[in-house]
Amino acid sequence: MATPMTASTFLAALKAEGVTVVEVGDWPNHNRNTKGPWGPVNGVMIHHTVTRGTANTVQIVRDGYSTLPGPLCHGMIAKDGKVHLVGYGRANHAGLGDPDVLAAVIAETKPPTDNEATIDGNRHFYGFECENMGDDKDPWPAVQIEAIVRVIAAICRHHGWTAHSAIRHLDWQPGKVDPRGPGMQWDDVLASVSARLGTTPPTKPAPKPTKPTVDLSKLVAAAKSNPSASGQPVTYAGVKVVEAALVDAGYLAKAYSDGHYGKVTVEAYAKWQRHLGYSGSAADGIPGKTSLTRLGDKFGFSVVA
Repeated sequence: MATPMTASTFLAALKAEGVTVVEVGDWPNHNRNTKGPWGPVNGVMIHHTVTRGTANTVQIVRDGYSTLPGPLCHGMIAKDGKVHLVGYGRANHAGLGDPDVLAAVIAETKPPTDNEATIDGNRHFYGFECENMGDDKDPWPAVQIEAIVRVIAAICRHHGWTAHSAIRHLDWQPGKVDPRGPGMQWDDVLASVSARLGTTPPTKPAPKPTKPTVDLSKLVAAAKSNPSASGQPVTYAGVKVVEAALVDAGYLAKAYSDGHYGKVTVEAYAKWQRHLGYSGSAADGIPGKTSLTRLGDKFGFSVVA
């Protein structure tokens, strides 16, 4: 048994194991913790999504369905090997499972055949969905299998677990079949995890990324000049930083993250201001120090006033 990693430690562990990570929105705070506890954790569970298309799959596992709200996992492992982090904490991925299987995971032995569903798996497992139709026809690319191995190894390395702390959804819950399909050989996955765990763990932490800095006065000048397009619009590199944050926040389409603080960006920033509780002229889409600082705190940039 173990206490779940913090979101920052989880992210660092994945990166240290060489996982290519895509952070989706405010993933560290997206969870179902109000519905029950998360932890102690005992292992990692792997699923397939029965979906096509990475963008579509990311949206589904992040938002869920009307009958099963998201997040439906902590990370979605795409066919290109990128791991999209969509939530952290309790997630609706495992459901009820077999207590004998949980006992085997805790003992780090091969799980028995599951035949009952009485234990809350959402509490006890890190969960990863993998982009695959699960129809025995959709292939599992080698790069996706490698990402699965690295994800499992990262978590097991941190907690001091062996590869037997990783199970499939089909091991956990009666009637489940995931993950399956051409290229998914679970025994080979576990052997590869064991091989990675037998190597020397990283001795140096990955360097912390340098936070970009946004100059408020320059940003405001760009925001005020570009929407009207009168005269020569002001350009400023910090606009792209802010637009990227607005994309992550879900207020701006990625296609408009182009460094031009035009009407669409003004409207997106106004949505952020309204999210913070501003209204009327205080939510005009022109950045102020407080709203910009809070955006930077949440999405990784600093502000110079």
